[in-house]
Amino acid sequence: MPEELKLQDLKFLQGFAQRMVDWQRSQGRQHLPWQHTRDPYRVWLSEIMLQQTQVSTVLDYYPRFLQRFPDVAALAAAPQDDVLALWSGLGYYSRARHLHRCAQEVVARFGGAFPQSAELLVTLPGIGRSTAAAIAAFCFHERVSILDGNVKRVLTRVLGYGADLAVAASERELWTLADQLLPAQAADMPAYTQSLMDVGATLCQPRKAQCEACPVQKLCAAHAQGQSLAYPVKTRKLKRSSATLWLLWAVNGQGQVWLHKRAARGIWAGLFSLPVFDDEAALLAACPAASEPSFIEPWKHVLTHRDLHLHPVRVAILPGESPQSEGQWVNAQDWPQLGLPAPIRLLLEGQKG
Repeated sequence: MPEELKLQDLKFLQGFAQRMVDWQRSQGRQHLPWQHTRDPYRVWLSEIMLQQTQVSTVLDYYPRFLQRFPDVAALAAAPQDDVLALWSGLGYYSRARHLHRCAQEVVARFGGAFPQSAELLVTLPGIGRSTAAAIAAFCFHERVSILDGNVKRVLTRVLGYGADLAVAASERELWTLADQLLPAQAADMPAYTQSLMDVGATLCQPRKAQCEACPVQKLCAAHAQGQSLAYPVKTRKLKRSSATLWLLWAVNGQGQVWLHKRAARGIWAGLFSLPVFDDEAALLAACPAASEPSFIEPWKHVLTHRDLHLHPVRVAILPGESPQSEGQWVNAQDWPQLGLPAPIRLLLEGQKG
């Protein structure tokens, strides 16, 4: 570890945590619904929803999810299809599957009560080290560090920590540094943890650092260097990929649509979807001979690390016939309640094509 980052020797350590706590209590975000609870179920739900998802989007889904599944027992008892249906549109559907499995394990292993330590929380499906720490800090005042993307940015800038976070050893070292920055009083952990999230989300942003409003500006090494945007350092970038999908939108005279449930692995795992084909020829081969395909203007659906080039083909199916692909007819009033990938839902709702 570089000499300048031996934290026990840094004078600013005495003030960092307290500045963050004081700022959170006077200027931090206070309006988010999950901030006003110490119920680990609600905090856990918000933490999972907020992964790779904007707060504005989660604010819409969070209350609806709680209305349908008010506690961990209700979520554990629900069919997975119901969970996926309510999650539809949030993306990253593996989160919903892990959420369901986690609820079942909380009931089976812990009698329906979330464990009260990060060490045990991290043993549950879908709960990583940072999420476990957030739940433990918010709900049980445990002195443990979170280290999500926002927090990595704040801490690397404050510390002037230039090691490459694409290297596992560097990230482990940052965890160690974060542990040494924790407030001395356990009662301060909820405010401190929230302050790191809020400063990262609202002030210390990836492409804009509002240093003049930051509570730890005077302590920040990156600001002193005039190099705030140089941190964090992460050289390895995830490569983008692309795929072309042909979608068979088969509709019969009753207005039913042909849907099938996708496999448990791969894209849109476990969701209901229009049949997907690799190319136009394969799609047309699945259509009944007398059907008339209508080619809809294709579009690109952008995922975090993948671009999907979607080519929908609408086909009117005659009575007594069905596509030559796995699936079933679903009534027009029923498919909106199913777990559907966002682009499929947009298509069926008439917002595409």
